[in-house]
Amino acid sequence: MLLDTPSLYFRAFYGIPESMTAPDGMPVNAVRGLIDMVATLVRTHSPAELVATMDADWRPAFRVAAIPTYKAHRVAFGHTEEVPDTLVPQIPVIEQVLDAVGIARLQSEGYEADDVIGTLTHQARGAVDIVTGDRDLFQLVDDSRPVRVLYTARGVRNLQVVDEAFVTAKYGIPGRGYADFATLRGDPSDGLPGVAGVGEKTAASLITRFGSLEAILAALDAGQSDGFPAGCRTKLAAARDYLRVAPAVVKVADSAPLPSADLTLPAKPRDPEALVRLADRYGLDSPLNRLLDALTGGSLPKSI
Repeated sequence: MLLDTPSLYFRAFYGIPESMTAPDGMPVNAVRGLIDMVATLVRTHSPAELVATMDADWRPAFRVAAIPTYKAHRVAFGHTEEVPDTLVPQIPVIEQVLDAVGIARLQSEGYEADDVIGTLTHQARGAVDIVTGDRDLFQLVDDSRPVRVLYTARGVRNLQVVDEAFVTAKYGIPGRGYADFATLRGDPSDGLPGVAGVGEKTAASLITRFGSLEAILAALDAGQSDGFPAGCRTKLAAARDYLRVAPAVVKVADSAPLPSADLTLPAKPRDPEALVRLADRYGLDSPLNRLLDALTGGSLPKSI
């Protein structure tokens, strides 16, 4: 099970009131929410391995170099992401909790959490469940392995299981064609313009007809007219420069450098003393006990 951790803690932050605070008044809504999400996922899905993936770089240079508008609307200043002030101090606490519990936490310099997920998925020898609220990761579904997305749009307790059949039913495209479909359609939430004049329906018809973006461009370059909706060839030709670089931006990496790590679900907390300190400092006894019960059948020590 691979957790898109930023997606989950943003969801927790916006879904739980900031009135949920530590003893000193610091909001811990994202921390508590994430801990309870992980406990629920472990209890309901019993993964053998669990990884909390993180953003080492939320706006990687290779993507910005290809498409300068990539996530540009989310920049607060410089290269800093616009994140709510009350969420910022909670992220280090989340990292400390994961480390003390013993849940593998992986990131890769110059890459996003999505790329860590893509790399781990590529390396995995068995079934993979990806937990995210980000549709970009639909591109990884693969029934043959199987790789599924557990989509959090309706909450962790009401996950949508996204497989190839779901993608086909939802978007009218081959089940593993989401990345090419998204490249054509664009994604304003990521600053990806797409092909001007090509909306979701046209993008779906092109991917369904040709099978891939590569095949579409080959037909375009060969002067083929069959299979292109009226006026579409002209729109695609005008967007040729965008279509040349966009796939490297849209497709998640599958070879991000990662440190070796034990991905096994922890049988006991890695650092019980640190966990007690975190529980006391931030008032996390209840959610941490729920997580430890789901992981190990145990609870926090009474004292250090």
